[in-house]
Amino acid sequence: MPRRTVLFSPGDEPELMRKAPGSGADVIVFDLEDAVAPDRKEAGREAVNGVLTDPDFDPDCEVCVRVSGDAAGDDLDGALAGSPRVDAVMLPKAESGDDVDDLAAALAARDADLPVFALCETAAGVLHAESIASADATTAIAFGAEDLSADIGANRTEEGTEVLYAREHVVLAASAAGIDAVDTVFTAIDETERLAEESAFARDLGYDGKMAIHPAQVPVINDAFTPSDEQVAWARRVIAARDERGGGGVFRVDGEMIDAPLVARAENVIERAGERP
Repeated sequence: MPRRTVLFSPGDEPELMRKAPGSGADVIVFDLEDAVAPDRKEAGREAVNGVLTDPDFDPDCEVCVRVSGDAAGDDLDGALAGSPRVDAVMLPKAESGDDVDDLAAALAARDADLPVFALCETAAGVLHAESIASADATTAIAFGAEDLSADIGANRTEEGTEVLYAREHVVLAASAAGIDAVDTVFTAIDETERLAEESAFARDLGYDGKMAIHPAQVPVINDAFTPSDEQVAWARRVIAARDERGGGGVFRVDGEMIDAPLVARAENVIERAGERP
């Protein structure tokens, strides 16, 4: 399943959580960390569990819970009680593979064998992205530019040059580990054109998707990470030509010389389009 859009929904807002799957996001995240005030944590855990254990809650998307780093155990106990409908757990501010292993152990102790979305959003997290991405439980890593900027004292700019190295480092770590990479949130909710540009740039860097903080952002991000009809048609011609040759070597498609890297790009386009290469 693609992970083009990862949409956060506040963990203490049950109605918003129930509506989140209708946004069209590939992944919805019920957030018990930043989105819930400290004095609302217990109410949030109860609300998340109430939605996840409701027999009528059966969305056609991946469902994730983001726990608080300093209260992960309490979040797991409260949110995951009663065999809820959940697919993964998100770990904020992951700084090493050991952090992922610790969360996986906490999940195993609760008979919850769930994969982990790990957020690389501190200096240590970005520098140790390879370790985080290669941890056994990690299914995807996500880059958090806002928290990283606060951690290192950087000023956020529209160009994003202050976080570009970190952004590239995270996607390289994910690719090396063979897992998904999810790009940072875009906080200017009403600036649709800039969101489209940011999403396209993240796609071109190699990201598989992007985090969203409002349902209105979902179609814009999905569009950026969905190959166009023209791209899919090109990829099909490349795959067909490769198969006709029996694979290997260099060949021509539409007057273009096709070699192994372009075949890999075509396979990636087909996969993003939801087809089998």
